[in-house]
Amino acid sequence: MRIKRFKSLTVALVLGLAAAVAFAASAHFIKASAARQGNNLVVSFKLAGLGNNQTITVTASARATAEYQCINKAGTNPSDPKKQQVTADVSVSGNFTSDQNGNVVGSLTITPPPSTLKCPTGQRRVLVSVSYTNVRVSGGGTSKAIAGTF
Repeated sequence: MRIKRFKSLTVALVLGLAAAVAFAASAHFIKASAARQGNNLVVSFKLAGLGNNQTITVTASARATAEYQCINKAGTNPSDPKKQQVTADVSVSGNFTSDQNGNVVGSLTITPPPSTLKCPTGQRRVLVSVSYTNVRVSGGGTSKAIAGTF
């Protein structure tokens, strides 16, 4: 009798774990968008299909091209301006906890890639422009591309 009860409990446990894995596998992005905020890129999303009160890591990524240059104290370009273009894959991650309906709503802010440009004395480095392409958000075993150049 005890062996039969143990087998029944084992089967129930295995079925419960299988159901939890199958449920977690249904995670999907309902929406994902990106918008510039100054020189940064804010990626907003809604992820559904998770269990309630489940903590997951969400990552936003993009290909960024930034141009830096040196300017003088007057805020103008010297006659021989020093410039640097930096192209890099950039990303940011955050942990989010799902609500009682298994949804996560949030946003992540991607910043421009850093520069190694050295400016002469009396000048300072400034970010002149930045653009973001190949934007993607991922988490919960799924990902979604966000079309456009930002």
